[in-house]
Amino acid sequence: MGNSQKNPAGVLLTMAVVGGMFVVAGLPAYAVSVTEEAPQSLVSADSQSLSVSYRADAGSSLRDAFNATTPEELAAKKAEEARVAAALASAQSSNYFYSFSGVREPGDDYPWYGMEGLSPLRYYYGECVDFVAWRLNRDQGYTGPFRWDWGTMTSGGGSAASWTSAWYNHGWPVSSTPVAGAVAVIGYNHVAYVNSVNADGTVFLEEYNYGNYHQYSTRTVPAGAATYLYPPQ
Repeated sequence: MGNSQKNPAGVLLTMAVVGGMFVVAGLPAYAVSVTEEAPQSLVSADSQSLSVSYRADAGSSLRDAFNATTPEELAAKKAEEARVAAALASAQSSNYFYSFSGVREPGDDYPWYGMEGLSPLRYYYGECVDFVAWRLNRDQGYTGPFRWDWGTMTSGGGSAASWTSAWYNHGWPVSSTPVAGAVAVIGYNHVAYVNSVNADGTVFLEEYNYGNYHQYSTRTVPAGAATYLYPPQ
């Protein structure tokens, strides 16, 4: 019969190895993957870094897409607008140059009789203001292109009711004394042209659109019947 007695040292060693295996098997997964955490962290950090960099680049691109206009670009834009306006004015002057071909009534030299819409003076054809504006230009030699129009005389409003305040704003003389060539402001919303002042102090007026729609007429009124706007300077 053979010897069945085991070596005590060997038994202890075997138990230690087996027990260690059970201990390792019972540990949580993170306890045996510590060395894998560092590379994973690096990958995560790299991904975050790339994301931030992308957003920064995108923000830069958006800012570049909305550049502010430079002073040079603004100056060039204004120069181009001025060039276009000058070309338009030149074309208009050739089309609207004064060429009155006949007299409908004695003294009526208004060049756009019977027309509709806005005149070259930027008032409405046949209105009292357009006739008077025409006379102011004619007296100073402007028969096309014109110096005095809605923009240069009464840009705050085109109706006759605004003419007196426009004269004050420009610093042009406003008086109760009539003179030939002045604008007579009568009532609330009508202007006429002062043809002459009579020896008795009455005033001979020429006008459009008074009583008869878009028609020329004349009349004599007392000097005190109007306020007088002296020709613009």
